Amino acid sequence: MSHFTLHELQCFDAVIRGGGFQAAALELNRSHPAVFAAVAKLEQQLGLGLLDRSGYRVQPTEAGRSFHRRAQRLLREMEGLRTHAEQLAMGEESELHVVIGDFCPRAEILGLLGRFFACHPDTRLHLHFEAVTGPWERLLDGDADLILHRVDKRDPRIEWIDLCKVPFIPVIADSLLPAAAPRVLEPEHMRDYTQCIMRDTARHTPSSDYFMLADAHQCTVADQLMKKDFILQGLGWGHMPRFLIEEELHDGRLRSIANDCLPGSMEELVAARRRDRPHGPVMNQLWCHLQQQALMLQSALKSD
Repeated sequence: MSHFTLHELQCFDAVIRGGGFQAAALELNRSHPAVFAAVAKLEQQLGLGLLDRSGYRVQPTEAGRSFHRRAQRLLREMEGLRTHAEQLAMGEESELHVVIGDFCPRAEILGLLGRFFACHPDTRLHLHFEAVTGPWERLLDGDADLILHRVDKRDPRIEWIDLCKVPFIPVIADSLLPAAAPRVLEPEHMRDYTQCIMRDTARHTPSSDYFMLADAHQCTVADQLMKKDFILQGLGWGHMPRFLIEEELHDGRLRSIANDCLPGSMEELVAARRRDRPHGPVMNQLWCHLQQQALMLQSALKSD
């Protein structure tokens, strides 16, 4: 078996992802014959038929699918190594992409980020807002250097810093309930009311159904503040992060309806980044900054 080249792997990968040689040629800015020749040479060197060319569109063979899965890991490592080398050459990253999730305490998080980036004026912060599974998708797609949200801690690709725990409780405006409403509300009582839920911003990841009541009429909103306003106006009910509604619970404008049948939850807010990708000096400094500020954030939320 002869040695194959990175260029040949890139051409094969582009053909699989694009569904054909023409799409791969356009993506790589190469000619169609050049891409075709590179993949044919790769097959010859491996002694494997990687593509089935008998149909209208080329398809990977069984061997081709298996080889592509392994090749993708190598290509990601090569891209990460190239990025790392560029960051080392520059000294500091020119930009970082940070995603704030829907239940972040925004004032505290934005203040924390603002203080850090004021000391790093040569690194531009690109700040994004995503909801539900959107932050997680951005991180796994490589579109985010850091997310502030919930994560699956079982995933070996990520590392995280625990920032704080955020209680979610189901609430409703007291004015929406009839005087004869039972003291303990069960799911069947709530199906007559509109449930307000967050709109998932993920583009291709299957949605996660957080707190959704089956068969209930639903209204989706873009963020937690809009959800709070919706509920305060007596238009429906929903689960809210407690730090956003402490005042309304205290003065009676909102009522908790949490019970064994309509439970709340405790969500873990973390800072997360990819463990399997290199990080530049500014990202590493931000990581240390977040570790140092975690206790401050927890104290701030407890006092709100």
